[in-house]
Amino acid sequence: MRKIDYRLYLVTDRKQPAPGTFEKVVEEALEGGVTLVQLREKEGDTGLLFERAVKLKQITKAYRVPLIIDDRIDIMMAADADGVHLGQSDMPAALARKLIGPDKIMGVSAGTLEEAVKAEKDGADYLGVGAMFPTATKKDADITTPETLRKIMDTVHIPVVTIGGMNEKTIPLFKGYGLSGFAVVSAIMASREPEKAAKNLKRIIDDIVGR
Repeated sequence: MRKIDYRLYLVTDRKQPAPGTFEKVVEEALEGGVTLVQLREKEGDTGLLFERAVKLKQITKAYRVPLIIDDRIDIMMAADADGVHLGQSDMPAALARKLIGPDKIMGVSAGTLEEAVKAEKDGADYLGVGAMFPTATKKDADITTPETLRKIMDTVHIPVVTIGGMNEKTIPLFKGYGLSGFAVVSAIMASREPEKAAKNLKRIIDDIVGR
């Protein structure tokens, strides 16, 4: 299993009001230093999602950045993406690991210590912990407290990234937690200058996580 750089983890959102095409925004973000991309699409048919995944795979491959598909193992396999990310209401992680094999990346969302421990046991390569703050991209998300995050960090042995309201102002609050990275959505996808936004975030994150 190759080493994955989780520092600046871009989670896509097609509804964000950034100018230009969706793929152009992602490519500009990669130019700015994004280290991992997750294609997250909650709407649209399977054929359209597959087309989008193939397009993004071509772009991320050019930048040597892994592409993760949210929820859909079938799309991940069909597009030969690098991995899948599962929520608590998606396919059980242990079963997903059997389906995708040992070489694909598998991330699991966790909001509690119990969920985090189970995800690691079930074969997750990393955890997406949150939401740490209220966020417009997932209005029904439960909030994870800093205390819970610290308990997770003290217990699990796999990389942890936080998600939910991550931006230039909130990311520095997590210095000293030992996180591997930060998953951002609006801070890049809604920016009028995705490359600049990514560069600024990367600089802040490198000060916290290291290069």
